Amino acid sequence: MEKALDIIKDRILTYEQKVIALARCCENDINVLNINDRIQQYRDEGIICDLFEGNAPYRPRYVVPDYEKFMKEGSEFLKLNPPKNIWEATNNLLILYKHVPSITSFPVYIGNIDTLLEPFIDDEDEAFNAIKLFLTHIDRTLTDSFCHANIGPYDTRAGRLILKAERELQNAVPNITLKYGEMTPESVCIEAISTALVTAKPSFANHGIFKKDLGENYAIASCYNGLNIGGGSHTLVRLNLAKLSSKGSSVEDFIDNILPDAVNRMIEYMDERVRFLVEESNFFESSFLVKEKLIYKDKFTSMFGIFGLADCVNNFMGNKNLKGRFGHSHEADELGIKIIEKIQQEVNKYNNPHCKITKGKYLLHAQVGIDLDNGISPGCRIPIGEEPELHQHLIQSAKFHKYFPSGIGDIFTFDSTSKQNPKYILDIIKGAFNIGMRYFSLYSTDCDVVRITGYLVKKSDMEKLEKGNQVLHDTVVLGLGSVKNQNILGRKVRKNV
Repeated sequence: MEKALDIIKDRILTYEQKVIALARCCENDINVLNINDRIQQYRDEGIICDLFEGNAPYRPRYVVPDYEKFMKEGSEFLKLNPPKNIWEATNNLLILYKHVPSITSFPVYIGNIDTLLEPFIDDEDEAFNAIKLFLTHIDRTLTDSFCHANIGPYDTRAGRLILKAERELQNAVPNITLKYGEMTPESVCIEAISTALVTAKPSFANHGIFKKDLGENYAIASCYNGLNIGGGSHTLVRLNLAKLSSKGSSVEDFIDNILPDAVNRMIEYMDERVRFLVEESNFFESSFLVKEKLIYKDKFTSMFGIFGLADCVNNFMGNKNLKGRFGHSHEADELGIKIIEKIQQEVNKYNNPHCKITKGKYLLHAQVGIDLDNGISPGCRIPIGEEPELHQHLIQSAKFHKYFPSGIGDIFTFDSTSKQNPKYILDIIKGAFNIGMRYFSLYSTDCDVVRITGYLVKKSDMEKLEKGNQVLHDTVVLGLGSVKNQNILGRKVRKNV
């Protein structure tokens, strides 16, 4: 009651933010999950973290609808016919977005929007106006930066208009990924890089790698999460490797004993969350998205997240000299790979009957971190402030990307002079993808929109919030916390050559 009253009286939260906070408060006031003491101990210690999913899962964490089917067939539940022009197309999508759930209460995937809109491009000036209004509507109503759109890998007029509009609008929402492959023209990539250097999007996804792991029909959702279209992820729980490392008396003890036990506890916890969602919450029995075959229960999986690998490795290396730390030492990097391979081996020992799309396996995910991760590095990233030279950074990072089919990525900040030579950055991305990188994000030092971890926030909005003013997007709070606790704005700046 006291917490709910605090939310009601809060002067900074908007009305919409209060409604969502009150719903979460209510959900967390009940306990329906069967969690044993061994699991709860790790939760209390911050080693197992469910990223505030709540005590009673009643919707999947991530939902990835088949928007292509929706555009072709319309929706009986929403009383929408298939669109006939660009205005009906954008309007229908905006209506459906309001009814797509997720852990944030906003859609974390809004479709491959270029291919969705391409059939309706007739007059390009009219289409550009419609697309600008469409993107503005998304930014003002889907007020959460985990909202994610895809474009590519093929060239489309709609895709180019979307990039042009984003350069002009400079909105934080939606996040965007360009699926990049051999079929993606260089001119589209240059347009994408020029846009990213203004507004921190799109990121680049290695289409070949994602297609190999997930099939052709995949989407990039939320931060950089690879999932199957028509499905999603029941849950994402993460393992804090930095804190877990303190339980190991040696590297051998950690790998042979501590890691297998921690994986077992976290799998049990994830199994329980999935069980309640699928077998008791009736989400899949009650959602019109299921009835209209926009999502399928059998296309869902779940994500086993990890973070703090660098800190875990550095704790065992015991070397405060930069040359002996993760990202700079061959021995340290090899230990990191050994730890990830052990986690992969242990996770793959288990099967969950509700993860049919991934043959019963949970997918590994390098989780990007949250605002409360004071001094703990995201996923498998090198800590901010310790980044090596760019070519070394790319080679080191790429070693880990093959282990994480549901997502891993790195962020690179470029000097504003790079805007004069986007081809230089494209060559870097091509080289990175050739050595196995899965996902590449970039922005410029003079961007107002910046990439925090896997999501976008405006620096100007963070300044407003810090002064005690209301802001539209709820993720600004997370961004400000990450700037303070993780030195997000202190990333090494890469200069043009």
